[in-house]
Amino acid sequence: MRHLLAGAAIAALLTGAVPASAETPDDQLIAGFAMTNVLTMDPAAITGGEAVQILNNVYDALLELEPRGGKLLPRLAESWTIAPDNMSVTFTLRPDAVFASGNPVTAEDVKFSLARVLQLGQAQASGLTSRGFTAEGVDEHFVVEDDRSFTINLPQADDPKLLLMYLTQAGVGSVLDSKLVMENEADGDMGQAWLVNNSAGSGAFTLGGWRANEYVILTRNDNFWGEAPDMARVLMRHLPESQSQRLGLEQGDLDVGFSLAAPDLKALEANEEITVETQPTAGFYYLAVSMEDERYADPKVREALRYLIDYAGINAAIMPYFGVERQRPINSAAFGALEDPGYALDVDKARSLLAEAGYPDGFATTLRVISDQEFLDAATAIQGTLAQAGIDAEIITGDGGQIYGAMRERDFELLVGRGGGGQQPHPDSNLRALVYNPDNSQEAGLTNYQGWRTSYQDEELNALIEAALVERVEARQVEMYQEIQQLIDSKVTSIQPFSERVVSAAFQDEVAGLVIDPWISRFEDVTKAR
Repeated sequence: MRHLLAGAAIAALLTGAVPASAETPDDQLIAGFAMTNVLTMDPAAITGGEAVQILNNVYDALLELEPRGGKLLPRLAESWTIAPDNMSVTFTLRPDAVFASGNPVTAEDVKFSLARVLQLGQAQASGLTSRGFTAEGVDEHFVVEDDRSFTINLPQADDPKLLLMYLTQAGVGSVLDSKLVMENEADGDMGQAWLVNNSAGSGAFTLGGWRANEYVILTRNDNFWGEAPDMARVLMRHLPESQSQRLGLEQGDLDVGFSLAAPDLKALEANEEITVETQPTAGFYYLAVSMEDERYADPKVREALRYLIDYAGINAAIMPYFGVERQRPINSAAFGALEDPGYALDVDKARSLLAEAGYPDGFATTLRVISDQEFLDAATAIQGTLAQAGIDAEIITGDGGQIYGAMRERDFELLVGRGGGGQQPHPDSNLRALVYNPDNSQEAGLTNYQGWRTSYQDEELNALIEAALVERVEARQVEMYQEIQQLIDSKVTSIQPFSERVVSAAFQDEVAGLVIDPWISRFEDVTKAR
């Protein structure tokens, strides 16, 4: 009878029916999330955190990141050795790992998976190509030493730690069952058509089925090399409306909601049977200036803006569930991250700096912001504090394409935005996104660099960022990144973070072992205390 009820509960969720009162099955996790951007289950072609969150459970990587500390931990590789010159990494694979098919995981599978990403040249290839890897060079980049030994040769001077962090992520780092994939190849596509709807991994779960913008079903992998998960099945239901996820949690139809709006999260916090959890993740909310504008090219004006942000007020009133106060351009989980410098709203100091710059009465400007609520509320708060120093900022709203499009075209004055890298807990991930700019010419079109978007270029910072990346002595590397952060303070760069981005989720109190950050989330340790 229990199995019949469990099946009925899942059928009800899939059809949208909501019982008056329900309890999810003991051995099944029912999750609400938004999957609008999930278009394929092929690791080489996925985009966005939602697809990563799914495939983290289906595919293993060589390594994984510790959820709370960002430390590199073994996964398919039981050990690894970085060469003294930092130009190669050799991995020893665990001997007991097999794919869901029963095929053993070998070094040939690792090479096939990484080479396939480059050879298909789809979404997941960009991270490797940006570090110098090429489809033509796969035999030099990826070397099979024997069945259990595999070497990655770096094509250019780099920090192997950053590459290893990158390879923990589902997509580029997913190791595929090469035999199974190639058995399902069609017309030389390396199994791409088949992998849209099928899986070939060694993770704790297999892909039981999915339907775009409806659901994903993950089924426990009986051949999993690790400890068997408590959950026999995970149903991830597409519920883009926050209120639907809240209702599902309140009525017991959902175990966890990953895509809840702030008002619903706040309401759920009052429910004694539900836990609301928030964890820092990648990137920041920030105020950016365009150096094309002569006013913002003056460091005194930029410093004045630094003291016209009510960091504490914005984070207390607007950012809960979206961000936590952070003023440095390096995520708090990255190694070498310094504590905040302690900027605070100081209108008198800002007025004095503006007067020194030749603007004792302030000036008129524009402030662009996307129309999502937390962005708009933060921009409105900044508009108010700018006005206290005589800066009359007209807010211009639009969707992401319009607002960030203006930034990519370098056609803006002030902008409240979100970004800054940080998917890997390495300072370079943030600094290269927010500060680094190797070519400030309009023709360069380096739109991936927000330093370029803001027309900010500092050769000293560029050189230090490059030098820190390749520093081999770890203690000295940490010192260099700390020196860079202090130098950013003194130079007053073009982007001032005011909040570090967080992810929030709500789940039943009986659920334990859940990691809510989609970039590192896995369900293999989830249990229910009933």
